[in-house]
This record gives sequence, structure tokens and C-alpha cells, in this order.
Amino acid sequence: MTETPTIDKTAIRDAATVIVLRDRNHEPSVLMGQRGAKAAFMPNKFVFPGGAVDPEDAHVSLAEPLSTLCASRLIDNAPHDRATALAAAAIRELWEETGQILGHPGDWAKTPPENWRDFAAQGHLPNAAPLQFVFRAITPPGRPRRFDARFFLLDADDLASDPDDFSAASDELAHLQWIALDKVRGFDLPFITEVVLAEVAARAADRHPPASVPFFRNDDEESLFLRLYGQPLPD
Repeated sequence: MTETPTIDKTAIRDAATVIVLRDRNHEPSVLMGQRGAKAAFMPNKFVFPGGAVDPEDAHVSLAEPLSTLCASRLIDNAPHDRATALAAAAIRELWEETGQILGHPGDWAKTPPENWRDFAAQGHLPNAAPLQFVFRAITPPGRPRRFDARFFLLDADDLASDPDDFSAASDELAHLQWIALDKVRGFDLPFITEVVLAEVAARAADRHPPASVPFFRNDDEESLFLRLYGQPLPD
């Protein structure tokens, strides 16, 4: 009797991750924290701040949008309405998990969504312009949670907050710290984080966008390594 192959039914959620790079020309380091031992996804691992896109993220007004190149690559091999939501989610997750602000001083014209109220209370509007899209990966089948994660590189100089002040951070990540790139592999890292760090280390001193964005696409049928070059933006 032929067995029917098992198909992974775990929903894949859009997610955004932020790699904040500090002292890139001298002693580059990245901002990371440790997930809890009881976390359903990657327990005990040291990770970059990030998380799933919330529905409200698509409706947040940005003080400055993503660069045209960055936005065009985000919609390459993806729906055209994802770019703004992903950028907003990156800024929100960075704030929630580290207390760091990527924004411009200003008042919100409308009442912010509930999950943005703490950010808005800091007197800033989210600023997506400094974000650089550098990597994309889909969690392989068989994991308790699966994400279509977009990784954004951000220079610490573009933060509107004190990069050493984590007092406003939630308790989602413990041991928040700046880790030197030449020492980060001594920490307990997820495999995909190691891959992304290699990409970051190779271009730490280069502020220009990459020639293309690596995309590890893990489907139920196959795993593919693709490159994202960009698609025309909708009018």
C-alpha cells in the first residue's frame, strides 16, 4: 500500500527582522538578544530583533518611505502590497524588543493603532528610509512556526535613540547586547542567522545596496536559492 506523503499545513506568516550594525568601519557589532527557554520558536537562541507582520502595519503612515530599490526588491516574488507593511513591522518590532527608535520627531495625524501607541508616545513617526533589504528566507517545513522573513540592515547612527539604552524594551529578548562580528559565532545561533551574518560581515564597510538580495525559499516540495533584483512598483 502506497503511503500518502505528509504535507506541512503550518501557515507561513510574513515577518521582518532588523540587523542593526554599529561601528561598521572600525569594530563592527550587531544588536542581538536571547529568546526564552520556553519560546515556541527558536528557544534559547540569540537572534536579531524581529517578528511577524501585524495587519495594522500596512496602514501606518511613514515619515519617510523605503528607497525605491528596496521597495522594488521586496515585491519581487511577493505581492505588491507587502513593502510598507514589512518596513513598518521592522520598525515596530525593533522598538518593542529593544526600545530603540527608528523615526523622526513628530505628532501622528491620526490615532495610532493599538500596537503602535507606545511607539507614538515617544514623539516620533516611523522612518523607513534607512532600512536596507539584504536577505529573505522562508522557514523550512516541519517547524512549529513558519515565517517568510525579510532581513533589513540598519546603521546604528540612524537610530533616534541611545543605542545603549534598552530600558524601554519588552521582555521578549533577554541579554540584549552589542556583539562584535568577530565574536558572534561563539553564541548559540540559528542556522539562518549564521548565514545572514556571513552576508553582513562580507559587506560591513559597504553602505551601498547589494547587487541582489539572496532568497532561500523552502517550500513543501523543494528548497531553492534565488536572487531578488526588483520588480516595477505599482502606480
